[in-house]
Amino acid sequence: MLKSKLKTMFLAISVTIMAASLIAFPQEAFEASIRGLNMWWEIVFPSLLPFFIVSEMLIGFGVVKFIGVLLEPLMRPLFRVPGAGGFVWAMGMASGYPSGAKLTARLRQEGQLSRLEAERLVCFTNSSNPLFIFGAVSVGFFYNVRLGVILALAHYLGNITVGLIMRFYGTKENLRSRSNERRVSIREAFSILHQTRLKDNRPIGKLLGDAVMSSIQTLLMIGGFIILFSVVNKLLFHLKVTALLAGVLELLFGLLHIPAQLSIPFISGLFEITLGSQMTSQVEGATLMQQAIITSVILGFSGFSVQAQVASILAQTDIRFKPFFIARILHGCFAGVYAMLLWDPVYNRFFHNDETSNSLPVMSQITEGGWKIAEWHNYLVFAGPAITIVSLCAYIFLYSRRSQKT
Repeated sequence: MLKSKLKTMFLAISVTIMAASLIAFPQEAFEASIRGLNMWWEIVFPSLLPFFIVSEMLIGFGVVKFIGVLLEPLMRPLFRVPGAGGFVWAMGMASGYPSGAKLTARLRQEGQLSRLEAERLVCFTNSSNPLFIFGAVSVGFFYNVRLGVILALAHYLGNITVGLIMRFYGTKENLRSRSNERRVSIREAFSILHQTRLKDNRPIGKLLGDAVMSSIQTLLMIGGFIILFSVVNKLLFHLKVTALLAGVLELLFGLLHIPAQLSIPFISGLFEITLGSQMTSQVEGATLMQQAIITSVILGFSGFSVQAQVASILAQTDIRFKPFFIARILHGCFAGVYAMLLWDPVYNRFFHNDETSNSLPVMSQITEGGWKIAEWHNYLVFAGPAITIVSLCAYIFLYSRRSQKT
């Protein structure tokens, strides 16, 4: 009872302080809100919407169950999740936060995952996509596309390590895991695909409409969290809370021989990864390796903004948030360690001689295997608002049509 009352007081005081801060710093809050809106408007919405829609349709047509049967021998022994988790893992890596959580919740609602399996799966299927790591962070912030190799390797190796560790979560479910082991059968996979499509007897038009509606509703929620945490991060900075936390963190950084100047960017990154990564790249008193380590930790932890998005998605099911939060701490730690271990054998060995400084021309014609990463990022920024407007218009049209029918 006392714990519940203390929680109520803490939440009430926190919201009151936030409201007072909005009144005290209206200009700063407005600028932070615009910054968060631009990020959602230009990048997040147009980059995630196609993945969300296609994923919903793949689930409806039974393709995910088909993939699940084929990947069962791989995903079950390694991560103790069904083969369908391989689809979630791939889509999560390709599209970025919080696609893994949305797809995991969707499979849980479909009954394809138990609660423990869903909790294991969500822990290692939420990661940053390659476009953000290479385009936004490496090129946009550090002006160094080669740094993206280290950041990506550290990030995805850390995620795999978390998945291997979380396989031991819920060890009492061993009986079910063993009973599901069987040989791969293409015929069985096709049979399950066909049965799933027949079971979901929605016409293609309705299935597509449902996919668009569900995807845009999720993205609207994500946009709200991005704007909220952008404002919160800015208010904490002006209230000197960020500086206070950074002062405490400087002691730990001193023991690890990390410059104290990185403490404020790190605290900012704990709330919002884009701002934290950008601020880290602007610290002049740190080496590139130290900046890469801090950035890797920030990307692995994901930030409270992304975690709040995931918590909101998981709240629609019985999947608990606590394992995911612990996994994000582990991911941040592992990603930082991998960035440090890979620096000499990978970056210094293959890339150091090609660069005389820590910078390249901003958004230059950097090409990796014929793929101009900077141009992809610029294209999203240019075309993103148009895609967002068209999608929102489609959402309003579909919503109004369904409202008239009911």
